[in-house]
Amino acid sequence: MINSIKPFTSFEYNKTRSSVYKANVCDGLPRHEHTFAHTTVCIQGSIVVRKENKELTLNAYSNPLLLTANEWHEIYALEPNTIFLNQYPVGMEE
Repeated sequence: MINSIKPFTSFEYNKTRSSVYKANVCDGLPRHEHTFAHTTVCIQGSIVVRKENKELTLNAYSNPLLLTANEWHEIYALEPNTIFLNQYPVGMEE
């Protein structure tokens, strides 16, 4: 079970919203989908991203992951003190 969390902080730059999450083990964003694409990047610790046909583990050395529009996905931390970032167009709700 994923413990749903809200962003620790958010900011806008150049028509892009960045939402920063601080998470402990099993904290994250339960299964959901959007009408827009967004990127996810792990800054510290490690996360699992599950989507329709894949399960990926990301850490601070991983490339950002593009999650396409209208595809369900979930994100959760594998380690304490994990930090991850989602970026998406301004005006869209996450």
